[in-house]
Amino acid sequence: MKTAELAFAEIEWRGRVVRIEHQWLNADRTGRPLMVFLHEGLGSLAMWKDFPQQLCDALDVRGLVYSRPAYGRSTPRPVEERWAPDFMHQQADEVLPALLRALGVNEAPWLFGHSDGGSIALLHACRHPVAGLIVLAPHILVEDLSVTSIEQARVAYESTDLPQRLGRYHEDVDSAFWGWNRIWLDPAFRGWSIEEEIRAIRCPILAVQGLDDEYGTLEQIRGIARRLPQTRLLELPACGHSPHKDQPQALIAACQGFFAEH
Repeated sequence: MKTAELAFAEIEWRGRVVRIEHQWLNADRTGRPLMVFLHEGLGSLAMWKDFPQQLCDALDVRGLVYSRPAYGRSTPRPVEERWAPDFMHQQADEVLPALLRALGVNEAPWLFGHSDGGSIALLHACRHPVAGLIVLAPHILVEDLSVTSIEQARVAYESTDLPQRLGRYHEDVDSAFWGWNRIWLDPAFRGWSIEEEIRAIRCPILAVQGLDDEYGTLEQIRGIARRLPQTRLLELPACGHSPHKDQPQALIAACQGFFAEH
């Protein structure tokens, strides 16, 4: 097992230079597949904790974990910048390809995405070579349940110690929170959907969701399976929005079986 120290890569994105916090896992396992981890809407490299290492060890793969712009120790979102409804498309089609180029990644990676990161993984696979996808609680459309929970998160951010708790994982916690929260609650975002766009995906998919997910219904992953027959579904009991936290062993076991097939 070899875990590299945190490092930073610079990419040019939308007319400015952006610093991306990242970390390699098991970099010494030359020739093994690469798994790239894409965090949730309030996540970061640090918020994954040791799950990426656990999964990479179980699958005997290399890993790449990074914080998207505005998150973790990556370049914060400018105060005046408000994200547009295509913000996940930008991450999938612009930021991730630029990061992979900057790091010299020339292979088709596996993508492991959670929540917004799952949607970004799906979008990236629509247009770029990907060996396989593992997506946890991805969004393919905006549901009332999601909006209600994100409204509750806004109230918690303004009235509880949530900023302090999130601040352990983000250099600029307002950058991370308000970028995500404002676009999800923007009326212009209510019609966002990638339901038809994902039909272009050709790689195998494992789509995972907890039965108690407070941010989305099972329609999110079942909608993927209806459109993409190569999808395997995993619906986990006693599990909320974060299967890697609520049911890590069941998730790892499912990933091992799925990975072994493909």
